Amino acid sequence: MEAHFNLSDTEFEKLFETCKLDPTIFSHEAHLRLAWIHILKYGLEQAEENIQVQLKNFVNFVGATDKYNKTLTIVSVKIVNHFIHQFKPNNFIDFIAEFPQLKTDFKSLINGHYSINIFNSQKAKTEFIKPDVIPF
Repeated sequence: MEAHFNLSDTEFEKLFETCKLDPTIFSHEAHLRLAWIHILKYGLEQAEENIQVQLKNFVNFVGATDKYNKTLTIVSVKIVNHFIHQFKPNNFIDFIAEFPQLKTDFKSLINGHYSINIFNSQKAKTEFIKPDVIPF
């Protein structure tokens, strides 16, 4: 089990927001958990805003600004939101167990919406690119 699970949702959210979360535990799964927490707590639109601001702050704090991708950030929140509407568990562990493809096949989930590679696009890093294959 990943280290971020040692924190409650509230602790995890607060530590990330204040840039006090150990960057070594901020894995892909932890990204998904952050989206899950924010969507359930604040709704989709506010979650998208919160996570963009907080993730920019976090990557600046840890000196990894080149890792931020605006399109990928927004799309990730939208994908988590889609799966939340399929199954609403009381905790993230059950959620990710129900939808393991969020961990194991995430790139394919995203690539199904785009004809371009948003993971390596410089444009996608700085502005939101709408999907051109399947809308969200």
